[in-house]
Amino acid sequence: MVKPPDPSRRSERSRQAILSAARELVSELGYAKLSIEAIAAKAGVGKQTIYRWWPSKGAVVLDAFLALSEAGPEQSIALPDTGDLRTDLRHVMRATVAEFADPAFEKPIRALNAEIISDPALADQYREKLAGPLDEAKKDRLRSAQRAGQLDADADLDLALELLYAPVYQRWLLGSGPLTAEYADALVEAFLRAMRPNPKG
Repeated sequence: MVKPPDPSRRSERSRQAILSAARELVSELGYAKLSIEAIAAKAGVGKQTIYRWWPSKGAVVLDAFLALSEAGPEQSIALPDTGDLRTDLRHVMRATVAEFADPAFEKPIRALNAEIISDPALADQYREKLAGPLDEAKKDRLRSAQRAGQLDADADLDLALELLYAPVYQRWLLGSGPLTAEYADALVEAFLRAMRPNPKG
């Protein structure tokens, strides 16, 4: 007896096809020229299938980008915590610069960032779905380091994240230098010197 097709598997195949199509098209065309119609045609689905899951092309592109990460858009985010802050930060920062140096990641995120500048609704989605949760995960790891005496207990953690990550974004945005593991390690060392525990008394 032939088993009937599983609708959930068919839906997941369609969803993945849509996300893949959105990533490819935003890289090829740019965000401004991207349309729901083009995504639907490339994915081999109807427009209503896309609108059933996403309210706008910005939402599709954002989820398409999030799907590139191991965790995906619906998984919790956690940074490694081995007890050794230097080792953990090196791991995270090396992975970060590797992502920004990877064309499969770089092209869609550059298109997304360009649109975020002029689209407040998309910027809100980006903060809600990715930037906010990711920043909280980073700060959780830094709080753990503070409790362990590896980081200044009075450090402003929002400022600490800017010190660590802003140089990566600037180098990526301006193309002012290579994004390498050595660069990531150098950032970690500079960060640890700036944020070392402040001896009392």
